[in-house]
Amino acid sequence: MKHKSIPQPLVKVNQWFIVISVLAAWFTHQYLILALPLFSGLMGLIFGFNPIMKTAKLFLKKDPSAYQPEDWEQQQFNQLIAVVCLAAGLLSFAMNWNVAGYAFTLMVALAAGIALLGFCIGCFIRFQWKQYRYKASLNKR
Repeated sequence: MKHKSIPQPLVKVNQWFIVISVLAAWFTHQYLILALPLFSGLMGLIFGFNPIMKTAKLFLKKDPSAYQPEDWEQQQFNQLIAVVCLAAGLLSFAMNWNVAGYAFTLMVALAAGIALLGFCIGCFIRFQWKQYRYKASLNKR
């Protein structure tokens, strides 16, 4: 069985899209901009179709399999975190809870930005969760 993966450039485009969208929302105070990466992320989670990644795929110069693969399940986990933070941020701004809005969107922008620099916070969280579950299963024996 072939392991499902996503070419790394597509993941990076999605991360840049999140960072740029959050910054644009902050600087313009047009918080509905956050709906763009939120919608894209939800589409990816629910239907397996992320419009940002699908569009970026058109610009790949090589076959997708020629790029470094990113684990699909890990990316789904990361996208879930991003969607939750974006939704909470957008909802917070809509309710004029600006401090919460900035906090949630800062978390997602920082996570995406740090991932662009090479450290995946979502990967670290998922790894720690899997370790915890594994150790808990050993203690049940």
